[in-house]
Amino acid sequence: MKNKDLISIADLSRPEIEEIFQVTKELKDLHIKGVEEKCLSGKILGLIFEKSSMRTRVSLEVAIVQLGGYAIYQTQTEINLGKREAIKDVAKVLSRYLDGIAIRTFGHDTVLELAKYATIPVINALTDLYHPCQALTDVYTILEKFKTQENIKIVFIGDGNNVAKSLAQTCIKLDIDFHIASPKGYEFDADFISELKHMANGKNLIHLYRNPEEAAENANVIYTDTWTSMGQEAEAEIRRQAFKNYQVNAALLKKCADNVKVMHCLPAHRGEEITDEVIDGKCSVVYDQAENRLHVEKAILKLLLVR
Repeated sequence: MKNKDLISIADLSRPEIEEIFQVTKELKDLHIKGVEEKCLSGKILGLIFEKSSMRTRVSLEVAIVQLGGYAIYQTQTEINLGKREAIKDVAKVLSRYLDGIAIRTFGHDTVLELAKYATIPVINALTDLYHPCQALTDVYTILEKFKTQENIKIVFIGDGNNVAKSLAQTCIKLDIDFHIASPKGYEFDADFISELKHMANGKNLIHLYRNPEEAAENANVIYTDTWTSMGQEAEAEIRRQAFKNYQVNAALLKKCADNVKVMHCLPAHRGEEITDEVIDGKCSVVYDQAENRLHVEKAILKLLLVR
């Protein structure tokens, strides 16, 4: 994976995903022992954030520092991508200064154009279309908890958004069934479903529901995300009405398997998509999931930036 971009899970092969997970485990085991592998000594990661962040920024900065390198953080105010300066020019100049770029932005085309002209690895740290680092973390956490991918029912409750799309892609790449329940108008679009079916290569791995209780039946993993993401604030009240029956609560968990784990990529709007009782309850692995962002991103950085 050296010098490769990470723009979408669709760009990764199953062996590459498995390699990320193996390196994640190795680096996390060392971290638990108080040891860090300084494999990126002197390497510089540029962070371009047009969207605000807490977990993504902190985890990436800590990741590169723990591996021996350091990060430079720039916001849209400082770079003003595509306005103050052409994306092509930014990509070519930063490629002379940095060893890699992680970008968190709105339009997916921005990341594609940056990667097209950069001569260093570009990591998608979130766009409105995909969130690959989050999805890799999610599936790694699931496999860490269950020790197997066999007979694990993963159910996403809510919007067919960037997190859900990347999670679905990751599951299908690993031959894991993916279930999602969404209200009308907020489900995966037809083109994306076609892409998933093509990726599944004839296997029946994608399962779509309208009723969240039907989807949650015997689920081992229940995953949800906010009903209103950044950039959708004007739709907040409309979305609350559309998703009001898609809350992850104690009643929904009664439909699930006894060993169910509850996941959320955070930030959570407590009392909307998930209740305090559930996110703070014994089934929640939300904070383990958040911690694993650090270890998965360390693996990604090691695999992409070591030369």
